[in-house]
Amino acid sequence: MTSAIGANIRRLREERGWSQARLARETCRAAGIKGDPIGRQEVSRYETGKRTPREWLPFVARALGVTAAALKEHQKPSDSPEHRSMPVLNGERGEDFVRTVRAMSGRLVALDNEMHGFPIAEVAARSFKAVHRRLGSGDYVPRYERDIQAAAAELAEVAGWALFNEGKFGASRRFSQEALFLAKLSGDRSTELVTLQNMGMLAGWVGRSREELAIARSVLDQRRLTPRVEAMFRAREGQGLAGAVYSAEAERCFSCARSLLQDSVPNDEPSWSWWVTEREIDRQQGRVLHETGQWRAAIPILERAMERQNGAEVGYRNVAAVRLLDSLLQVKAWREAEAEAEKLIPAVGEMSSVVTLNLLEGVATQGQRLDTAPSNLQEALHHLGREIGEDPYDI
Repeated sequence: MTSAIGANIRRLREERGWSQARLARETCRAAGIKGDPIGRQEVSRYETGKRTPREWLPFVARALGVTAAALKEHQKPSDSPEHRSMPVLNGERGEDFVRTVRAMSGRLVALDNEMHGFPIAEVAARSFKAVHRRLGSGDYVPRYERDIQAAAAELAEVAGWALFNEGKFGASRRFSQEALFLAKLSGDRSTELVTLQNMGMLAGWVGRSREELAIARSVLDQRRLTPRVEAMFRAREGQGLAGAVYSAEAERCFSCARSLLQDSVPNDEPSWSWWVTEREIDRQQGRVLHETGQWRAAIPILERAMERQNGAEVGYRNVAAVRLLDSLLQVKAWREAEAEAEKLIPAVGEMSSVVTLNLLEGVATQGQRLDTAPSNLQEALHHLGREIGEDPYDI
């Protein structure tokens, strides 16, 4: 029974995107107790089976929105949302509905990170619209309203990111605004933060660097950010500060972000923040160095961003390779540029990120106009251009 309780606590906590520290705080709140009689380490002991909640069990259950009996149940693989071929959004109305919506978000994120990113935007958007319709019509058990709102906020955030990745910036902004509204309504601070990060990213991409900076600083001015989350917004601050000119202040932001990652304790961080790594900071710093014309400075950082790392990889990682190729072309490092172009050629057919493909097409086109580039490099760039224009369904 202890292992079932621990597994259920961890599963439900991760479905909500909560850290162990967050669950400890919510449990104390559910018990009506001020202060921190239990903390992150106690929750960790519950999840690993080293200790059974006992008198705290009803309050842990209440914080997670389930019954104490539900925490004791062994979940059958066939009943678990992650073992279904695809989550079904139209059946359940209560706790199962919440789990199904979160399972849909998890499945879509996994697909987005496979093989340089699958095109998930339409599925994510349509799924959210189905949940949004049910929220509006009241087609759910009322006592689960806030949990459903929080799960819907997460799904809208996934849709907003995916729409950005497919170059649909207006739609991305609308879904992100909906995610932000639902996150605030449900009190889901975790989803609120990742949505603000997405909105800052979108603002920077479309040239609104002051808005990107304002979003980052609005979060950084608040207290109680975990090190990894603060690192994410410090990097966003650096990008917003750079604007059209890379400055020493922007450099300090990226250095601060890397230092914060050294202080990060994984169990205390939101589950969605797994992608905020040193490689991610490299991608973001490399972006601003590239965009502000600091090509020689960008090259080693973008090379580092392309290094393989343990664990899951983000689906958009090739954007760093595209910026690296352009930087090498700009400084006339022909041999290295040819090698990077040759690496990208076989990857093009697997790329679904429209923003990455558009950037690559521009780099390949401009590169072919460089009269002084060697013929082998010109041919590699021409090959890249042909691959981008190929029918994606041709094999």
